[in-house]
Amino acid sequence: MQKEYDVIIIGGSYAGLSAALSLARALKQVLVIDGGKPCNWQTPHSHNFLTQDGQSPKAISDLAKSQVLAYDNVALLEDFAVSGQQTDHGFEIVTEKNNVFHAQKLIFANGIKDQFPDIVGFGECWGVSVIHCPYCHGYEVRNQKTGLLGNGEDSFEFAKLLWNWTKELTLFTNGKCALNGDQKQSLADKGIQINEQEIVEIVHDKGKIKHLVFSDGSIEKLNALYARIKFEQHCGIPQQLGCEFTEAGLIASDHFQKTTVEGVYACGDNTSMMRSVANAVYSGNMAGAAVSKELIAAEIKKEALQD
Repeated sequence: MQKEYDVIIIGGSYAGLSAALSLARALKQVLVIDGGKPCNWQTPHSHNFLTQDGQSPKAISDLAKSQVLAYDNVALLEDFAVSGQQTDHGFEIVTEKNNVFHAQKLIFANGIKDQFPDIVGFGECWGVSVIHCPYCHGYEVRNQKTGLLGNGEDSFEFAKLLWNWTKELTLFTNGKCALNGDQKQSLADKGIQINEQEIVEIVHDKGKIKHLVFSDGSIEKLNALYARIKFEQHCGIPQQLGCEFTEAGLIASDHFQKTTVEGVYACGDNTSMMRSVANAVYSGNMAGAAVSKELIAAEIKKEALQD
């Protein structure tokens, strides 16, 4: 493979491929580095993405790759980017397999790494029946017995939102409830129950919840469980380069997906709490267009100086 590119994109899922497509059509030389481990690998169906509603995430990704790689100015490398630094002419990226590449611009589309709570069966159900977004999954479990794992102000607001999809809703605080009296009454007025028992296991069949098991041995049947869980960045290079992060732990970026480090952009789940295929594709498209605009402007300026 060549070692010099206009742009290196770290992460080759929906955001990264969308950015690559924009750049390919702007005639730029692009390298996409992807480890092949998307966070939604076990999710059976993707929803709320126009023209692809109900497709599997893999089918969408495979189609995207085939379309992007039809452009001969895009290369895809299955590897992990492990370190990066600024150079006189842009950036240097080193991979796990000791490949070294250089580019004028970087786009981070590497997503985030979910941190599962210490509940047996949680990971096996994640993305199947333990879900994060009602706009992605709520229609499929509408009017079913549903739980929300969480506590505090955010969970109070989320519970009120989920009430739109089901009236059989319970907030599982997994310990002492942190809501105040008014908040508890507000949920009670909507028929939303609160369960403070500690969850030790999710019993399931191939990721589909059968029931929850509590620390006292009691159980509760359930069809779906929403959860907002902690996460960390999938790639440490943005921090190495000095990119700023939000209080939530996301890479700080502007409306054009530009980070606080010149020449570095980020898109997809690593920049937004709106974790959806549609949002990833949008932000990747924006990042690719913004980067190509910067590259074109630099080329025009260079030619003017030479004249």
